[in-house]
Amino acid sequence: MGEIGIHVEQPQLVPALVGGFVLILGHCSLITKERLFLSETLLAMVYGIVIGPSVLKWIDPAEWSSNDLQLTQEFSRYCLAIEVMIAGVTLPKRYLKTEWISLLMLLLPVMTVMWIISGSIVKVTFDMPFLQALAIGACVAPTDPVLANAILKGMFAETHVPLRLRNILTAESGANDGLGYPFLFFALYLMRIGGGNAIGTWLYATWAYQIILSIAIGAVTGYIARKTLRYAEAAGWVDKESFLLSSIMLALALVGVCTIIGTDDILCCFVAGNSFTWDDWFRVETEDTGLQEVLNGFLSMSFFMYFGASIPWSAYTSANMLAPWRIVVTVIAVMVIRRLPVIMALYRIIPAIKNWQDALFAGWFGPIGVSAIFYAAETIKQIEEHSDSNAGRVAEIVYPIVCSIVFGSVLVHGVTIPLVLMGKRVKTGFSLSAASLRTQATNTPLTEKLGWFGKRRQNTDKDDRGLEENQPTSATSPQTAYICTSESIEQQPRQSSTQLATDSLPLPSSIKIGNVHHTEDT
Repeated sequence: MGEIGIHVEQPQLVPALVGGFVLILGHCSLITKERLFLSETLLAMVYGIVIGPSVLKWIDPAEWSSNDLQLTQEFSRYCLAIEVMIAGVTLPKRYLKTEWISLLMLLLPVMTVMWIISGSIVKVTFDMPFLQALAIGACVAPTDPVLANAILKGMFAETHVPLRLRNILTAESGANDGLGYPFLFFALYLMRIGGGNAIGTWLYATWAYQIILSIAIGAVTGYIARKTLRYAEAAGWVDKESFLLSSIMLALALVGVCTIIGTDDILCCFVAGNSFTWDDWFRVETEDTGLQEVLNGFLSMSFFMYFGASIPWSAYTSANMLAPWRIVVTVIAVMVIRRLPVIMALYRIIPAIKNWQDALFAGWFGPIGVSAIFYAAETIKQIEEHSDSNAGRVAEIVYPIVCSIVFGSVLVHGVTIPLVLMGKRVKTGFSLSAASLRTQATNTPLTEKLGWFGKRRQNTDKDDRGLEENQPTSATSPQTAYICTSESIEQQPRQSSTQLATDSLPLPSSIKIGNVHHTEDT
């Protein structure tokens, strides 16, 4: 700092780039989110790719630490912990008790099928043993709370997606992130130990110690934190700022404790969040503050900027089984058949999903994001620590494969809503144009259609029958034109069909198109 001049180094460049992007995007946030319906995570990922080592080379996350994989895992761990805590806190009163059937169906049969399908896709595409493929499939089986929150919040979701569906998808994304451990370690233990010993170790070490213990810790700590906070608030001991941050600090504390004892910190944070707001008191007190939305937005944009800059583009070559065509086929197959078919098949036994439209939305919007990156890093860590010889090349290829699937999920789910709305507007405009042409054709006199012969025939008819056009016109034949917009028509109820044969056009109760006046009586 003693010399005058410009010093461009990554420790100074990163906050400038991140802060500048968040600031500029915030200035036009209403346009991007409520008019264009673009996902902030998509924009952040694209921005990260641009400023990363593959394009502008302004930042390179691989240079930030001697162990960039550990940095990625810890970043994703804390991002997930805070997100699932927020997911648990935002659910309604006693939600896990009232919707346990729906949640159980989504967490057990649905998630199991998603895991098997994802593993099968990897096996077929990359021609590898099924157990190795299941280890990779376990990384992309959970739905992501960060991307799910971006989809389930905002004007579009609040307008078009029922609250019950938003709640169950939020609960699923928060719970199944922690439940990725049993699927991952099932494959790892079978490769490492094999036979009945592997199943026994899996039941004890994974289900008993990681899953059940983490649920117990989360439920107890959430209950204690709720009671103590309520007592402190009633006694006047806690200020507003500390009150609002209590759930976030609880998540950070649980991550530290669970990491120390080796249990499932992600699932523990979700259960603690739901236990913390079991009586709905904390949720009601904080729902209008906007703190959770601010934290969610900053965390999601920060992580996906980091992710975009750290995608290993150089790994996608034929030399290491990662040929581009294999990656493209895997991404498309996972997007299409990993989740949608099983949701459409089982939605009738999931009480929170009422009809096929709900099932279509829930089946399509099962995003893959931060949790997949976390489990990919955990897979590499476990294989390297235990020197699993039967793991083959899983440790080498799991991270590039998962990164490509996450990239595809962010891209596809980020542009789905804008494309749907664009298609709807184009279809509405096309329907209006077609209806206008049919109206014009209906009202065009036959003499105009026949050209010169028609005009000559008209003159002959006038001589024989008199000047019919000079007769007074009906008082009910207006001569003014009515200009319709897609917005005004979409807001009107569908009327009965008319002689214009425009059954596909939702006409208002009284509308003038051309010289024809349509009312409900016609």
